[in-house]
Amino acid sequence: MTVREPARSREQRKQDVLDHLEKDEDAWVSTASADGVPTLVPLSFVWDDGTLLMATRRTNPTAVNLTPSGQARIALGPTRDVVLIEATAELVEGTDLPQTSGDAFAAKLSWDLRGRPSWVYLRFTPYAIRAWREENELAGRELMADGHWLDGEPHADEQ
Repeated sequence: MTVREPARSREQRKQDVLDHLEKDEDAWVSTASADGVPTLVPLSFVWDDGTLLMATRRTNPTAVNLTPSGQARIALGPTRDVVLIEATAELVEGTDLPQTSGDAFAAKLSWDLRGRPSWVYLRFTPYAIRAWREENELAGRELMADGHWLDGEPHADEQ
């Protein structure tokens, strides 16, 4: 018999999500083409001023897919510690990337793409975040809605 941990409070879940965003290096990024063909790829990231900053070749499907809709879903963590992020995305040329963002990316990932024209940065701005570990955390798994962190414990309509 598996012993489950008690459900975390919303405050604890938010802190755990922020820890993932600061410490994790890789995420699964899901996009879809204009005609609905899905793409799921792992990309390395840095949490940069409230956004996830990633990079890929400008011709890769993930970069191409962002142009029509600017929408993406991102997943962090293992299946028993899920962080699911819905985000808007924008392509950022290396020459347009703020120095501090480029420095943060290079420092965390030991990889500096500035000055490499075949690559682009992808900046994902979360507008919804959900996090859960087990079934007992499904209620109240929404931590961010409309780009704002939710405060306090979930109400009955979030259960």
